[in-house]
Amino acid sequence: MSEASLPIYSVLPALRKALEAHRTAILQAPPGAGKSTVLPLELLGEPWLKGQKIWMLQPRRLAARNVAARMADLLGEQVGQTVGYQVRFERRVGPATRIEVLTEGILTRRLQLDPALEGVGLVIFDELHERSLQADLGLVLCREVQEALRQDLRLLLMSATLDGEGLGQHLRAPVLTAEGRQYPVEIRYLPKDPEGPLPGVVAGAVSRALAEHEGDVLVFLPGVAEITRVERLLALRHPEVKLTPLYGDLRLSAQQAAILPDPARRKVVLATSIAETSLTIEGIRVVVDAGYSRLPRFEAKSGLTRLVTTRVTRDAAMQRAGRAGRLGPGVCYRLWSPTTDGQLLAQRPPEILEADLAPLLLELAQWGVRDPYALDWITPPPAGALRQARELLEALGALENHSLTERGKVLLEWPTHPRLAHLLLEGQALQQSALAADLAALLEERDPLPREAGADLGLRLEALRHWRQHQQALHGAEPGALSRVERLSQEWRRRLGVVADSRPTDPHMVGLLVALAYPDRLARLREGERLRYRLSGGRGVRLGEDDPLAGLPWLAVAHLDAGQEEGRIFLAAPVEPEDLSPLARPVENVAWDARNGVLLAQRELRIGEVVLAQKPLVHLEPSKRREVLCQVVRTEGLGLLPWTEELRQWQARVLSLRSWRPEEGWPDVSDTHLLQTLEEWLAPWLNGVSRREDFARLELGRILGGLLPWPLPARLDALAPTRLEVPSGSRIRLTYSPDGSPPVLAVKLQELFGLADTPTVNEGRTPVLLHLLSPAGRPIQVTQDLKSFWNNTYLEVRKELRGRYSKHPWPEDPWNAVPTRKTKPR
Repeated sequence: MSEASLPIYSVLPALRKALEAHRTAILQAPPGAGKSTVLPLELLGEPWLKGQKIWMLQPRRLAARNVAARMADLLGEQVGQTVGYQVRFERRVGPATRIEVLTEGILTRRLQLDPALEGVGLVIFDELHERSLQADLGLVLCREVQEALRQDLRLLLMSATLDGEGLGQHLRAPVLTAEGRQYPVEIRYLPKDPEGPLPGVVAGAVSRALAEHEGDVLVFLPGVAEITRVERLLALRHPEVKLTPLYGDLRLSAQQAAILPDPARRKVVLATSIAETSLTIEGIRVVVDAGYSRLPRFEAKSGLTRLVTTRVTRDAAMQRAGRAGRLGPGVCYRLWSPTTDGQLLAQRPPEILEADLAPLLLELAQWGVRDPYALDWITPPPAGALRQARELLEALGALENHSLTERGKVLLEWPTHPRLAHLLLEGQALQQSALAADLAALLEERDPLPREAGADLGLRLEALRHWRQHQQALHGAEPGALSRVERLSQEWRRRLGVVADSRPTDPHMVGLLVALAYPDRLARLREGERLRYRLSGGRGVRLGEDDPLAGLPWLAVAHLDAGQEEGRIFLAAPVEPEDLSPLARPVENVAWDARNGVLLAQRELRIGEVVLAQKPLVHLEPSKRREVLCQVVRTEGLGLLPWTEELRQWQARVLSLRSWRPEEGWPDVSDTHLLQTLEEWLAPWLNGVSRREDFARLELGRILGGLLPWPLPARLDALAPTRLEVPSGSRIRLTYSPDGSPPVLAVKLQELFGLADTPTVNEGRTPVLLHLLSPAGRPIQVTQDLKSFWNNTYLEVRKELRGRYSKHPWPEDPWNAVPTRKTKPR
C-alpha cells in the first residue's frame, strides 16, 4: 500500500478542523492506516501550531525508534533533523527538530521540568488503548496544563481499538474514525485447546504454516523465554529459514533484522506483544498467535508485583491477526479453540488497576498533588495500591505527611523505580557504587540465570562480572541477558562516576543493599524450617527445594511470586541482622498471648513484622496495659470476668428499671454496652492484671456498683428488690430479665393461700409473673392474675393433685386457708 493511499488521508481534513476548533481530539484508525508515521508530518504546517513542536508518545522504545526512523525516511532525512526521538538513555534530537517521538515516561520527566511545555503545540498519545500507567499519568497532567497554563495546547489521542465514544464523552472531545483498507485475513482455530508445552505446540504450527503458505511468518509468544525455546526447535527443523527474535531489549541491529525484509531468505519473526501495534514488519503474510501475553500485575494485598501469563484479549488478538493482511490476503493461526475464543476478555484492564503505584505517587507529589483523587483520571487508581505505594515511599524517606521530601526529589532524578534509585544512592553513600550499579541492573533486567540456578543474587553478580571480563557465561546464564544487564550497569556507573568492579562480592553487602531497596521484604527463617521464611510484611514465602540459600537465617528478598498461600523467592541475598539496625525501629510490643493466657511486654527492634532483637519491658505504661487488656476482654468476652448469678441479677434489675423508668437515667449495663465502654468502667481496675487468672480476682460487684450514681443504689433495692415476702412468711427470690419483662416469682401454691392480689415491684407498677409450684416444686400454673386463679382454676388443680400430694393441705376454700410451707399435721 503506497503512502498516498493510506486510510489516514480520508480523515485528515476533518481532523484538521477538529484540532483547530477543539483543544483535544480522538482518532480511531486501524493498524497500518498511517496515523503514527504520516499524520504528524501532515500536521506540521497547521496555523494553530505556529512553528511549535509536536511530541508523540509511544509505549515502547522499539516503536519510538522505528516510528521516528520511518518519518525521517519519508522526508528523505536522517533521524535527528526534522524528526527525532528520545527514549531512556538515548536521545537523537537536533536544533531543527519539530517532531519528537518519546516513550511515555519521558513526557512525565519533561512536564516536571517545564509544566508549561514551552514551544510544544501538540502532544499525541499513540496507542492509547494500551492504557499504560505512564500514558494515563501523562494525559491527566497535560490536561491540568491545558486548564491552568496553556489554553492553546492541543492533545490528540490515537488508537486502533479504543472505546472512542466513551472516552470522547469523558473528555468532551470529538471522535474521528479512519476506515481501514486491510486485506482479508482467514482465521484458523484448533478444534480444541492444545496440550503439552507451549513451545512445541507453536513450533508445530509454524512448520505447518511454512508448508501451507507463502511469505514471511510473524509468531506471537508471551515472553523471551518462549521465544528462545521456539527458536531452538525451529532452527533444527528449518535451517533454510531465517529466524529473527523481536522484543524490547534487543539491540537496534537485531530489531532491524526482524523488521526489514530479507529478499534472500524466508523469514520467521518470533515476537512478544511488542509487535501488535506501531511497528510495520515488512513481508508478513502469515501470523501464528500462541494466544498469551506476559504482563506485570501488582497485588495491593501483598504489596508485590509479579509477572503473570494471561490469555490474550480480543482486541489484541484482532490486532495480531491484522498483521497478516497488510500486503494482501493473509492467514492467522490461532492456537486455541473457538470455545475459548468466545470467552476472551474484550480488552486488557488499564495498567493503573494492576500496577505498582509508587512511581506514580512520587511523580504526583512532585507535581504538588496531595490527593490523587482530586485529578480527573480516565480510570482512578485503586485505594489499596495507593496505600501500599505511600507506605513504601515513606519507608524510603521519599514522602512525609503526603509531601515530597528532599530525598524524594533526588529519587525522581533517576530514571528507574524509586526502590532502585534508593539502592543506587545508598550504594554511593556506602562507597559501593559499582556494586550498586551491577545490582540495580540485575534487578531491573530479566534474570540471566535459569530458574533451576536458585535465588542467590551472588551467583548473578558472579556471572555478570565473569561475562564482563571474559565474555563467557557462568552458571548457565543467557549471554544476551548478561549483555543487556551490562549495558544498563554501564549507564548507572556513568551516572555515579565510577568504573566497573569485577572482584568477588561480599554477599552480606549485597544483602544490605537489597534490604535498603526492599525494606518490606526482609525474610527470617521460620523455626525448625529450611526453606520457609516470614517476610517483614508478615507474608509467608519459601525457597525452592535445592536452593543454595536454603537454611540461611536471614534473607533480603528482591523478586518473588506473591502466590496464593506462600510466595516463591526468586532473587535474594543473605543479610546479617546487625547490618539492618539502621532500617529497624524500636517498638514497645505489649500483646496478649492467648495460648498461655499472659500479658507479654517487651521492647523489640523491628523491620515490619520481623523482630531483630527483643528484651523485656521493665516499665510498662499503665495506659498501654489497659488498652491491651480491654481488647482481650472484647475478644474473649465478658465471661473472662468473675460473674456470679447475683451479679447477673443485679445487671438484669438495672436494665429492667432502665426499661420501666426511662426518665430516671438508669445506665445501660447490657453486655453490648459494657464491651463498648470497657475503657470507662473496667480499665482503671486492670493495673494489677497480667495473667488470665488475675481477671477472676477482680471485685466485679464493686466495679459494677460504681456505674450507679447516687441515689440509684438505694432506689434499686426499693424498686427492684431481690426478694418478696409471701403470706407464709417466706422471702422468695425474684428472677429478673434484662429485657425488662416482669420478674418471675416461683413459689409453692400453699404459701399464697388467702392472697388475692398479685405481688408487684417498681412501686406497684409492675406485677410479677407468678410461677405457682406443686409441692414437688414443679410449675402447675403461670399467671399475673392470682384472683382469677383462685376463682377459676384452683379447684381443677386441687382435684388433680391432692391425691398425689396427700400430705399437703388442699382446702376447698383457699381464700380462708392458712398459708404454709409445711405438710399437714398427722
